[in-house]
Amino acid sequence: MAALGKIRSRGVTLIIIIGLGLFAFIAEEAFRSCNGIKGEANQQVGEVLGKKISVQDYQKLVDEVTNAQKLLGGNDNLTEDQLNQLRDGVWQQYVSYAMIENDAKKVGLTVTDDEVNDILKDGSSPLIQQCIPIPQFYNQQTGRFDYSVVQQFLADYEKTIKSNPQMADQIQQSRDLWLYCEKQLRQALLQQKYSNLLRSCVLSNEVEAKQAFKDENEEADIQVASFAYSDIKDSQVKITDEDLKAKYEELKPAFKQLVESRDLKYVAFQIKASAADRSALTKEMNGYQQQLAAASDPSTIISKSGSQIPYVGVPVSKDAFPEDIASKLDSMAVGTSPVFETKADNTLNIIKLMAKEQLADSIQYQQIQVAANTPEESRAKADSIVKALDGGAKFEDIAKKYGQDGQQIWFTGQMYERSTTMNDDSRKLINALLNGEAGKVQNLAFDQGNVIVKIDDKKGVKTKFTAAVVKKVIDFSKDTRSAAYNKFSEFVTKSTSLDALQKNARKYGYTVQDQNDITTAAHKVGTVGGSGIKDALKWIWKAKEGDVSPLFEAGDNDYMLVIYLNKIHPQGYRDLSDPQVKEIVRREVLKDKKAEMIMAKLKGVNSIQAAKAKGGKVVDVDKVTFATPAFVQTTGAAEPALSGAVARTAKGHFVSAPVKGTAGVYVFLVKNKAMKAGVKYNAQQEEQNCMMQAMQLLQGFQNDLYQKAGVVDNRYLFF
Repeated sequence: MAALGKIRSRGVTLIIIIGLGLFAFIAEEAFRSCNGIKGEANQQVGEVLGKKISVQDYQKLVDEVTNAQKLLGGNDNLTEDQLNQLRDGVWQQYVSYAMIENDAKKVGLTVTDDEVNDILKDGSSPLIQQCIPIPQFYNQQTGRFDYSVVQQFLADYEKTIKSNPQMADQIQQSRDLWLYCEKQLRQALLQQKYSNLLRSCVLSNEVEAKQAFKDENEEADIQVASFAYSDIKDSQVKITDEDLKAKYEELKPAFKQLVESRDLKYVAFQIKASAADRSALTKEMNGYQQQLAAASDPSTIISKSGSQIPYVGVPVSKDAFPEDIASKLDSMAVGTSPVFETKADNTLNIIKLMAKEQLADSIQYQQIQVAANTPEESRAKADSIVKALDGGAKFEDIAKKYGQDGQQIWFTGQMYERSTTMNDDSRKLINALLNGEAGKVQNLAFDQGNVIVKIDDKKGVKTKFTAAVVKKVIDFSKDTRSAAYNKFSEFVTKSTSLDALQKNARKYGYTVQDQNDITTAAHKVGTVGGSGIKDALKWIWKAKEGDVSPLFEAGDNDYMLVIYLNKIHPQGYRDLSDPQVKEIVRREVLKDKKAEMIMAKLKGVNSIQAAKAKGGKVVDVDKVTFATPAFVQTTGAAEPALSGAVARTAKGHFVSAPVKGTAGVYVFLVKNKAMKAGVKYNAQQEEQNCMMQAMQLLQGFQNDLYQKAGVVDNRYLFF
């Protein structure tokens, strides 16, 4: 059960990521394309393997994940950042699975219905808990998935909805969730098969394993003399254009970018509540606090207040509330809190706690739906049923007389605690289930008739709270916003060039910021997001170098933004003329030339003493292995090349040639070399480790799959 609880707690991440990590190496930016959209493509968010994806189909996939996340106990009031994360996850999963499925078909890999059924019936596969974290389909005693429960639920689905209209929405949602999770399981199974196939293509042997063991466990103690590049002034080094060109060609593969990127300069201003705005809201909240303290039914007050948290009027666990509210409920006594501020979400809050109870979170019950022409007839019929049950009649037998099966149903807190609305009938039924005694029959009267309820079992007792919450953002007034807008609008009007933008920013008290290498993967400009940022992002990809944008409104209607498009970096290799590239190349050339100067000085040096005489800084470095870069304190750098040279040098020997590192040049003496104490060679384990390392070499193959997939991502135009 603990494992199941852990699974259910993972929220959005659990639902989106089902093990398609095989392609996690692909950079997020590689899922983007800057190709323009024309004609029919205006309604297409992208393309994979020649298949075009419409905005409607993509949104359907997003809705599936969103609904699943909501039903599994996640927060359904997602922020813009969370929505972006969710959409990106859906897209990445779609692309990854499309590539796997396409390549798997070529080699005959499929997932059959029998394979799925076998896994579901067995119930022990880790993929079950990974893909199907639905509590109602798990055995309450063992904590294991129980496929028979699913089968019974699906077989009785239509009948259950008809006999239980008060819970029809919840039952429909449970079915939709099952279908979604089953689809995820099928995809995970194919991915597992594909991963196993790739793994079988990677081999290792005993020779490789023994060498890897030695590399990992043979330790050397050395005395090293370091000559840091920083000890030579840059002005002492002459660099020519030919030097830069040669080094650029050497490093050119590192400057390849899969998608176009752009450099921006921008000014963003956030509107904040004034002291007068804060004072007005505080006065308003104090009024609500007094009203809540005196009210027996808070529903009208909560509705009038415009609170971010709706009032449902049934006991719920504290996890149903935001963290700042939940953190106060355990220690809070029944009553009404004073107004308090939460800085994390910039809100003022009030809590009215009406009850704190120990209630079951999982309830098994039976019911009989009673309908008639009039409420009086319904009540009379229901009374006769209750009388028969009290007289010893079996619940199932009575239910069958009324065309129902009276099946046992498990009802859990997750089925209602995240609801944003709740009608009176649902509220009455939930309260009856929560507060009713096991074995007792209840006769509940509804507008559409009566419902006879018998509770059979209760499990998972936890503290539940009946609470009303007023949560309101400390927001700016219309006057505050108007003044800020007028000022920023005037600034934008006067700033039609980069020089003007920078000059006027100083005059108006704004700051010009940089954002380099923005791609269509971005959901923000700097830290500015929100729904309004979409127009700004679209402008970035339509603009030309040197263009200044109009005023954009973004964030939660609290940001104003103006952008200058400074540089466009096309897809392909970044040129040497690019300032960032040129600086990287220059630094590498500088390092090479300094290394040459140091090595020339070390010619003929064959001892630590001689190296020290040449100005080397001597330090001892112990437990150096080939597998781990040696850290040299005198240069403050980890040096893989030094570790490699140590591995090649025997105990008692001085290095045959100076070692060129990342931060300096080194010579060293190996004082001692021995295997780590207590380590023992395990051929099977070492060969397995070698195979895992070799799997990383498949990255090139996987990247090739992506390149051939022809992925086009135009989602930035829609979301």
